[in-house]
Amino acid sequence: MNHDPERIRKQIEFSQEIDKEKSIIRQNYIADGSRRENDTEHAWHMAVMALILSEYANEPVDLLKTVSMILIHDLVEIDAGDTYAYDEDGKQTQRQRELAAADRIFNILPEDQAAKFRALWDEFEERKTPEARFARTMDNFQPAMLNAASGGISWEEHKVRLSSVLKRNEISPEGSAALWDYSRENFIMPYVKKGIITDDSRDRS
Repeated sequence: MNHDPERIRKQIEFSQEIDKEKSIIRQNYIADGSRRENDTEHAWHMAVMALILSEYANEPVDLLKTVSMILIHDLVEIDAGDTYAYDEDGKQTQRQRELAAADRIFNILPEDQAAKFRALWDEFEERKTPEARFARTMDNFQPAMLNAASGGISWEEHKVRLSSVLKRNEISPEGSAALWDYSRENFIMPYVKKGIITDDSRDRS
């Protein structure tokens, strides 16, 4: 079989480029609280969890497509950096930074694969398919699980408020009502009761 040397060159270049994702440090901690998680760990963990928890999706999902979205969804942070879920200033420019990153990073690939990866990334962002909705739910569920497992360190460090957590999770029931209910009752509300997440619900009344 003859191989196009330019095609494989681009594929290897992309494979080397995405190694940089291992250096993108997130704000939440791994379960034992010993250090912060990086983007590749986040994507791997979510992908395995999706394989385990897909039975709780609101709608049937194509698991290969879902896992593919999960594995590539944060590659843009190689250029754009991690935007913390509760960083309101950072979120003002997040979309612009990530679109520019998607244009550069995915286009390292051969044209057909670049189009496929970019379409998956756009689908994840737009949440218009069952796979995207479930993947986005997992993107909220996994950090909440780790925040709870690590003793709420990141929530406490950033003085996170319940209203912010609920706002962050507005889309979670779209992909899995069952996982959102579990997250709220088992990960989030216990830390409200402990005072680590500030209950500002009265402030909104």
